[in-house]
Amino acid sequence: MKWLKSNKTTPLVLLTAGIILVILSIRTFFTIDYATRPTTTGMSAITNDAPVKACFVVLVRNSELDGIASTIEQIERTFNSKFEYPYVFLNDDEFTPEFIEKTTALTKSVTKYGKLDHQMWGYPDYINQTYAAECRNEMAKSNIPYADSESYRHMCRFQSGFFFRHPLLDEFDYYWRIEPYVDYYCDIDYDVFKFMRNNGKKYGFNIAFREFLGTVPTLWDTVMDFRTKNPDVSSRWPNKKNSLVNFVTDNNGASYNGCHFWTNFEIASLDLWRSNDYLKLFHYLDQKGGFFYERWGDAPVHSIAASLMLRKDEFHFFNDIGYRHSAYTHCPTEPEFRDKCSCNPEVNMDFNDPMTCYPEFLKALN
Repeated sequence: MKWLKSNKTTPLVLLTAGIILVILSIRTFFTIDYATRPTTTGMSAITNDAPVKACFVVLVRNSELDGIASTIEQIERTFNSKFEYPYVFLNDDEFTPEFIEKTTALTKSVTKYGKLDHQMWGYPDYINQTYAAECRNEMAKSNIPYADSESYRHMCRFQSGFFFRHPLLDEFDYYWRIEPYVDYYCDIDYDVFKFMRNNGKKYGFNIAFREFLGTVPTLWDTVMDFRTKNPDVSSRWPNKKNSLVNFVTDNNGASYNGCHFWTNFEIASLDLWRSNDYLKLFHYLDQKGGFFYERWGDAPVHSIAASLMLRKDEFHFFNDIGYRHSAYTHCPTEPEFRDKCSCNPEVNMDFNDPMTCYPEFLKALN
C-alpha cells in the first residue's frame, strides 16, 4: 500500500479508470437493457386497445321482427356501425328464414341464431304446475302485471339464470342486452365495452326502476336465507359500506324496497353471472319456486345479486345513452348532449317519475 501513497500519478490513473468504467456501463445499458426489460408503455397500450369479446344479446320471437329491426337500425346508426360487435339472437322456437334474412341484412356484423332447450325454457321437475296455475290465478285477481302469463315467467327465469350459459355466448366476456320496440336517442362515439373493461366496471344501466312488490313477496327473505346458510359465499361479498346494498333496502336489510336496474337495457360482464357465487344463489332461488309460484323478475334478481356481490365502483350509470322502453325514458339533460341526442331532456324519468329509483342509487353510491 505504500507505493500508492508515494506515487503522484495514482489519483489520475484511478480517475481515468473510473470514467472508462462509467462509459462502458452506460453503453451496456443502452445496447442490452432495452432489449430485455418490459416496456410499460407497450403494456398500457395493450390493456387499453385490445379487442373486447362482446356481443349484443337478443331474446326475441319471430313475431317481433319489426320491433327488433327498428332497434337494430337505431343501434347501428348510433353505435355499432363504428364498432361492429356481433348479435346473438335467442328464441324458444326456431327462427324463420324471413327473420334471419332481414336481421342479417341490417348489419355488417356477424349474426348468430340459437334455440333454447327445455332446461333453459320450461318447467323444472320440482315445480308443481297445478299449484303454479293456482298462484297465477290468485295474482290475476290483484291486477298484477303479467300475473297470468306463463311465458313471462319462463322469460324471467331464463334471463336470471340461463342466458349467459347458452353455448353461443361461450366466446364472449361482455354483453349488451337489447329488446324490440325500444328507442335509442344518442350518438355513442366510444366503445362502451372497452370502457367497461378498462375501468373495472361489471354492471351498467341507465334506468333505475321500482318493482311491483306483489310480484316478489318472498324474494328478499329467500336471498337473506341463502346468505345466512352459505357463509362461504357471502363472506366474499363486500361489506355494507363498499357495496350497493342500500340501493335495494331502506331499513338496514329488513326488507326489499323494490328498487332495481331495468334489465331491458343492460351492459355487463358475463363473469358476474358465471361466477360460482351467483350460480349458487340462482340455484337456491330456482329451487324455491318463486319464478313460478310468485312472479320473480330478472330485474330484481339481477339487481339484488349485483348490489350484494359487487363493489360500488363496479357499477356504471350510462347517462350518455338516451333510451326509451314503453312509457319510460332516460334522456341526458346536460347541454353538451343536445347535439348528440334526439330526445327531449324534459322527458326524463331520472328524478321526476314516481317509478324512478335513480335518487336511491345516488344515495347508496355516496
